[in-house]
Amino acid sequence: MKLDLPVIQTQSSAVTRADLMAAFFSGRNERTVTAYRQDLEDFSAFTKAQTINAASLLLLTGTHGEANAMAMAYKASLVDRGLQASTVNRRLASLRSLVKLSRTLGMIPWTLEVENLKAEAYRDTTGPGKQGFQRLIREVSRKQTKKAVRDRAVLHLLYDLGLRRGEAVSLNLDDWDGHILSVLGKGRTQKTRLTIPEPTFLALKDWLLVRGSMPGPLFFNMDRAKKGDGRISGTSVYRLVRALGEHIGIKARPHGLRHAAVTEACKLAQENGIKLEEVLDFSRHKDVKTLMVYRDRERNVQGQLAALVAEAGVSRREQ
Repeated sequence: MKLDLPVIQTQSSAVTRADLMAAFFSGRNERTVTAYRQDLEDFSAFTKAQTINAASLLLLTGTHGEANAMAMAYKASLVDRGLQASTVNRRLASLRSLVKLSRTLGMIPWTLEVENLKAEAYRDTTGPGKQGFQRLIREVSRKQTKKAVRDRAVLHLLYDLGLRRGEAVSLNLDDWDGHILSVLGKGRTQKTRLTIPEPTFLALKDWLLVRGSMPGPLFFNMDRAKKGDGRISGTSVYRLVRALGEHIGIKARPHGLRHAAVTEACKLAQENGIKLEEVLDFSRHKDVKTLMVYRDRERNVQGQLAALVAEAGVSRREQ
C-alpha cells in the first residue's frame, strides 16, 4: 500500500516527490545512483517509512530543527549499529545532498548541520602487498575453469591498473580496445583511457576466449541465478577476492589490492626518479596529498625517526 503523500508547496511552485527524486538521481552514473539509493533505503528503514520518497518527505516537511534532530538521531543509530565512520559519513552526506538539492529547488530555506564522525582515512594503505597478489594469482591459476579464467583477469585489473571494484564491474566489452581500457572513474562523468600492460592484456585475452565476443558486460556473473544483464556485482568481486585470500591464509580485499598497487607504484616511482605528482596518472586520486600517505607509510618515516631517537637516548644513558 502506497502512502498518499502531498505535494511540497513553495512560494513559486509545487514540486512533487517524484520530481525531487528524479532530479536527485539525474545526471549521476549508475554506481553513484546505486550508492545513493542504498543510503536512502537505509534512512527509510530508520524512519519506518514505506519508501525512500516517503522518508525524504518526513525529513523535508518538518522544521529546520526537526530535520536536524532527525538526522542526529539517524547518525546515533548508525553509530550504535557499529558501522564504520566512513559508512556513517557517506550516509549523512547522502542526506545533506538531498537537502541541498531541495533548497536549490526552493522547497526549503535551510540546510542540515549534522557533522560527520571523525575518521582516520587510509589507515591501511599496504593491502596484501605484491607478494600477496602473486600468491592470489598462483592460486587462481591452478584451476582451468571458466570462473578461474574470469577471476584471474579481474585480479589483474584490480592490481595492475589499480582499479576499484566498482570500476571493474562497470566495464563493458566495448571499453576494451587492444591495449587500451576506457574506465569510468570514481566521481567522474567521462571515461579515462588507461594503457593495459602485457600481463593484464594476456589475462583479458584468455577471458575473451571463454566469454565470447557478444556485446555487454566485460565480466559476467556465473551464478545460476543471474540478475539483470548478467553483470558481475561488486559484492561478488569482494567475495571472490576474500575467499581466495582465506584459502591461502592471507587477508585480501579488492580495495586492498588497489592499496598494494598504489604503494608499489610510489615505491617504484621513487626508485626510478619519477615525481610523486606523476603517480596520480596511475592512481587517479584527485590530490597528491593522498599519495603522500602511501609513500610515507611505505617508507615508515615514523619508524625511522623513532629508531634514531631511541638510539640517541641509549647513547646518552651510556655516557
